[in-house]
Amino acid sequence: MRDENCIFCKIANGEILSATVYEDEMFRVILDLGPATDGHALILPKEHFADVCRLDEAYGAGVLPLAAKIGQAMKRGLGCDGFNLVQNNGEAAGQTVHHFHMHIIPRYAGGPKGIAAWEPRTADSEKLAELAEKIRTNI
Repeated sequence: MRDENCIFCKIANGEILSATVYEDEMFRVILDLGPATDGHALILPKEHFADVCRLDEAYGAGVLPLAAKIGQAMKRGLGCDGFNLVQNNGEAAGQTVHHFHMHIIPRYAGGPKGIAAWEPRTADSEKLAELAEKIRTNI
């Protein structure tokens, strides 16, 4: 089921263009427009689930292996030294779009560590395309 008023439903289903690094029948992985670090990506289900509590079993079973696959591609393609998986549920937890999604945040040696709140940076479309290609070619 999709929500016609949900921006992430529109992005996940290709109605709004994005810097896509991966897509299959259930998910689209895009680069975040307000990244914490270079290569910060979002896993978006193509179906609408408001949060992890409403996520069905098939999507729940698929999201973590996909996050590992993308994280490994980031390590190979971007040269990051690690990555955070972040998934917020509810406004008090920092969820701003009520469509389940998981952040994959590359972490680089000498850079900030952990998942403290980040200050979003401006994303340049050319840089997003370059970073997406580096990840996409390593999946």
